[in-house]
Amino acid sequence: MKELSLHILDVAQNSVSAGASRLDITLREDARGWLTVTIADNGRGMSPDFLARVTDPFTTTRTTRKVGMGLALYLLAAEQTGGRLSIDSAQGQGTTVTATFDRNHLDCPPLGDLAGTVALLIQGSPELELHYCHTAPGGEAELSTVELKEVLGDDISLAEPEIFAWIQNYLSEQEAQLEGAVQER
Repeated sequence: MKELSLHILDVAQNSVSAGASRLDITLREDARGWLTVTIADNGRGMSPDFLARVTDPFTTTRTTRKVGMGLALYLLAAEQTGGRLSIDSAQGQGTTVTATFDRNHLDCPPLGDLAGTVALLIQGSPELELHYCHTAPGGEAELSTVELKEVLGDDISLAEPEIFAWIQNYLSEQEAQLEGAVQER
């Protein structure tokens, strides 16, 4: 995967597949250029045995193929920048995947289309309680589906094309302002 947003999408889709009703995606950038990406869910979690093997490409829950490259590639992307990947999980309690990246490192993948990724997750799982927050020195981009549902009411689905477009535009504007603030430092 060439962009971090694709890794985030992959991990988030795993959360949805694991029955999560809540998903928190948090990106924190510090002034030195370190990025921490945390994806936490309240899904069914993993057994200790599966957790110990989860970054092995030949460990997967899929029945259609015998390999699962997502977390193995995410681990590699983090380690190539001098960062790391950690996974905490407990059965019945959920999973938290945390990766750190040195954004100044030559091998650090670009962030990619974070706004499109979050909008796609919401459109694909409109019932999901999703909270997205990206902070960096000089700004923050944030969106909560709980707040959106409070404003829109129960009659309007977050999967509606107009809502999808609004979410994507809203986050794109916030991310552009955040990226501008990061580049100014």
